[in-house]
Amino acid sequence: MNWQALVPLIGVILIIFGTGVWAGKYIKSSNTFMQDYFLGGRSLGGFVLAMTMTATYGSASSFIGGPGTAYTEGLGWVLLAMTQVSTGYFVLMVLGKKFAIVTRKYNALTMVDFLKERYKSKWVVLISAFSIIIFLFSAMAAQWIGGARLIESLIGIPYTTALFIFAVLVLIYVVIGGFRAVALTDSIQGSIMFVGTLVLLIATIIAGGGISNIVSDLSAENPNLITPYGAEGTLTPAFVSSFWILVGVGVVALPQITVRAMSYKDSRSMHRAIIIGTIVVGVIMLNMHLIGVFARPILPGIEVGDKVMPLIALEVLPNWLAGIVLAAPMAAIMSTVDSLLLLVSSSIVKDVYLNYVEPKASHQRVKGLSIGVTAVLGVIVFLMALNPPDLIIWLNLFAFGGLEAAFIWPIVMGLYWQKGNKYGALASMITGVGLYILSDSFFPQPFGLHSVVMPVVVSFFAYVFVSLGTQEKVVGQKT
Repeated sequence: MNWQALVPLIGVILIIFGTGVWAGKYIKSSNTFMQDYFLGGRSLGGFVLAMTMTATYGSASSFIGGPGTAYTEGLGWVLLAMTQVSTGYFVLMVLGKKFAIVTRKYNALTMVDFLKERYKSKWVVLISAFSIIIFLFSAMAAQWIGGARLIESLIGIPYTTALFIFAVLVLIYVVIGGFRAVALTDSIQGSIMFVGTLVLLIATIIAGGGISNIVSDLSAENPNLITPYGAEGTLTPAFVSSFWILVGVGVVALPQITVRAMSYKDSRSMHRAIIIGTIVVGVIMLNMHLIGVFARPILPGIEVGDKVMPLIALEVLPNWLAGIVLAAPMAAIMSTVDSLLLLVSSSIVKDVYLNYVEPKASHQRVKGLSIGVTAVLGVIVFLMALNPPDLIIWLNLFAFGGLEAAFIWPIVMGLYWQKGNKYGALASMITGVGLYILSDSFFPQPFGLHSVVMPVVVSFFAYVFVSLGTQEKVVGQKT
């Protein structure tokens, strides 16, 4: 067991635990449990908002799966990954002040709360909640696997044991602290990610003999590794361009990101978060994916791509420094896991149970159920992660696509187009999810595009045409 690397990592986790326990004390004394547990009291400042968005979005897919795929595909995947730079800017500018004002007016604590008040439809709520639960289980499994892979590679223990350790660590502080713990620890984690990835990139370049030498080695092995088209030439211009829909435009519909646009305290905080978030995401994404490519000449022949990041850290850094640097991906994974756990928990407790099972449930009942559901969900995801794929990035991107196909137009059009109604929202969600699953399963990359593009386009027209075609019906119901 690599104790020199393990001790610094444990130190960072203990700091995170301490923050979570402190936040948990606030939750215990809170008179507004639901708002504090799921939204942090809508009191996030600019720096915390930027870091919680960055740390939540920068998940196991970015820090474990992303470098692993870049290791396989070459510099073309770095180019593709950089479409994510505008994520925070785009989300906060599209949703912006209007979303914060409207969700406060609706007293919405979740994205589904917003949809419920906007469309006044039980079926919109139920389909939304089930879409979140189904697709986010896939995303959560990816995070569990990423965390376990990192611990497995770092200290040399079996995957199942590493998975158990990771699950226990995450569940304890998420269950205790809720969103406030998530947001505060994200600030710590985001800072570690920013510095850690920079240190690791510099060390990797030095170990490879400089950038020119690394590029020469890549070219000698396979000239395609230094082109925009990937090792096998599969990263076509159409596919790379359309990928921006998945990791750029469509991110506005991801519930785990959308909820952050409800939680800031004022306009100044939002504007500050836009600037900080864009810079931090750009630096982190560029660093991590370059590390994956540059690791190939240094550590050739790695079979499981998800092990590239921890293995290169242990190769090019002293063990104690590798432990500190590896706290960056661990921080990202833990951050995303806790956010997704809370999101699915809130969908079950707030959106289904309180709306349609027991609307008059007591404060203590809601509190106990929220914590209990969060813990049970963690156990279920643990079981799902026992048999992992070699590259977790595809699990995560599948979840992204499904959520975006379901929610992008009900959220954006519902916010800005008054004629949009529940029938349009239902048509958009059913069309988007159905077409995405069909496309991803049977017709991947239609017309050379990512499989999320067609569902997003078709669901837009479904929203508009069905909303316009049912205007009289909606007016009749109101009268």
